[in-house]
Amino acid sequence: MTKIFNIDSLNLNNDKLKEAGLALKNGKTVIFPTETVYGLGANGLDETAIKKIYKAKGRPSDNPLILHLSNVEDIKKYAYINEELLNKIKKITPGPITFVLIKKEIVPDIVTANRETVAIRIPAHPIARELIKNAGVPIAAPSANISGKPSLTRSKDVIEEMNNRVDYIITSDDPDFGLESTVIDLTKKNVVLLRPGPISPEKLKDIFGKIEVPDFIYGKKEADIAIAPGMKYRHYSPEKPVILVKDFSKDFKNDIKNFKKPVFFILKENLKFIKNDGFDYEIIDKNYFEFAVKLFALLRKYDKTHDAIIIESLKDEGIGIAIMNRLRKAASKII
Repeated sequence: MTKIFNIDSLNLNNDKLKEAGLALKNGKTVIFPTETVYGLGANGLDETAIKKIYKAKGRPSDNPLILHLSNVEDIKKYAYINEELLNKIKKITPGPITFVLIKKEIVPDIVTANRETVAIRIPAHPIARELIKNAGVPIAAPSANISGKPSLTRSKDVIEEMNNRVDYIITSDDPDFGLESTVIDLTKKNVVLLRPGPISPEKLKDIFGKIEVPDFIYGKKEADIAIAPGMKYRHYSPEKPVILVKDFSKDFKNDIKNFKKPVFFILKENLKFIKNDGFDYEIIDKNYFEFAVKLFALLRKYDKTHDAIIIESLKDEGIGIAIMNRLRKAASKII
């Protein structure tokens, strides 16, 4: 039986959050809110507890987890890092970014999928940070959804999908960003983007200098190995087909003729291409940020009511690179 707590992020000194922290320390699984998406956490130093994460999600064992810490200085306990690099990290964290570093022996191999690197993040969400403090241990956590499905960003979806799969669920306000954290590899000469997220490559360049963006970020190839979450496997996919349309000005109607009730996610200026067909639609805002926040919730919503989700391809810049990375992994077809 899952215990479900709804906690006000402005009231952190409460018995429910303390109970959940102690439960985590003692090997229980806890779903908790972050500023990106909901996470499914366990004691990051307890191999038996971590195995429960993989079981609850149905997650492949070669897909590593992120170690969540409450304090940036704690990175030195779990990974090798010099002061120069740590000072750069301090400029951009706490926040929606994950750093891949060479791990120390204290980190169990199950966290890193037997790799020599570990992914570490310091979340900004007050409940997440307080939970880590109460637990007194780092929290190993992926996103809290069933493996392969859209990540969870709404409390009702969390409860619907994960109730009775974990020991505790903590709900609160919806996440600020709605997309998983940016992941960068700091073990190479140049910083390498492993997963785009709320913090754009342009912002990273200001802090770390040159940023390498591999082809797999744009869906041009598959990552050889997953040294961080989100690099391999089909992700973020609803049950119904997701179709990406590169250009609405070209004739795409033949590709969707077999769908009786599709929904479109489309920029306002391109509504003219579907306005006379009576299709349902969601407008994508011009700067993409509002769309990013509600993307996964929309995928879940229309998965229940429509037989296909047709999405306009966006520009691979700013937050758009993160949105398109998710949509390419979710898509069953690109036209």
